[in-house]
Amino acid sequence: MPKVSAARYGKDNIRLYKVDRDEATKTHTVYEMVVCVLLEGEIETSYTEADNSVVVATDSMKQTTYIMAKQHPVNPPELFGATLASHFVEKYKHIHTAHVNIIQHRWTRMEVEGKPHPHSFYRDGAEKRIVQADAIEGKGIEIRSGLSDLLVLKSTGSQFHSFVRDEYTLLPEVYDRILSTSVDAGWKWAIFPDLAAVEKDAAKFNETHAKAREITFRLFALEESPSVQNTMYKMCEEILAAQPMVNDVDYSLPNKHYFEIDLSWHKGLKNTGKDAEVYAPQSDPNGLIKCTVSR
Repeated sequence: MPKVSAARYGKDNIRLYKVDRDEATKTHTVYEMVVCVLLEGEIETSYTEADNSVVVATDSMKQTTYIMAKQHPVNPPELFGATLASHFVEKYKHIHTAHVNIIQHRWTRMEVEGKPHPHSFYRDGAEKRIVQADAIEGKGIEIRSGLSDLLVLKSTGSQFHSFVRDEYTLLPEVYDRILSTSVDAGWKWAIFPDLAAVEKDAAKFNETHAKAREITFRLFALEESPSVQNTMYKMCEEILAAQPMVNDVDYSLPNKHYFEIDLSWHKGLKNTGKDAEVYAPQSDPNGLIKCTVSR
């Protein structure tokens, strides 16, 4: 006899903007995010028996998100995600797990005439801050923080050689190359027993996000990278060392390839090896390297 072995439902793409106004300094700080809420619990009969009495309407989830954003801080997003997830588990006795995913977009304060402007901002690239907060009844709150779509490039300082060579290998060994990637990174925190514990350590979320970003930039820029694999491992290692409350760090780094163009057919024009200056950016296929490093 068939049965529901897994089920969750909710509201996706809840777009949310909040402005915090400091009346003393007349300075505004803005936050924009997209929220997804998914609930699990004793909801099987809504699927098997058309019993809507166990369904918290997805519109109610949207309205709850806005109300909680009004009544609670949205910064750091980890705290807001934990607050929202905990609310659903505590409010509805038949809901035992709430998943909240937050994608926060970057708004960076403008500098005008050499000074930070109190209420003007610009979109600082496609980079996003990512949070997954899961409130699980009887277990606590699981949080994964991260960043995504951070596009980086360096024009030298990367190499790739001494890899497996066989009858399928065409790729030449390279001792100096362009390295570009779109960084997706995440770090999973030790389980928080309750919302009070998240609130107690709330300052660590922004601190760790800033530190992880700094580590990513520094190692990417300064290391004479022997491979993407080794560089990403070192990034994970440093983030674990920087924040004892983080148990796992993961990176996903797709190669953004730039290929040399042989122009020797045109009057012997040199544009390969040490003479290369003009390249053809590639879209796909591309290498994709992932790893998770655990404490």
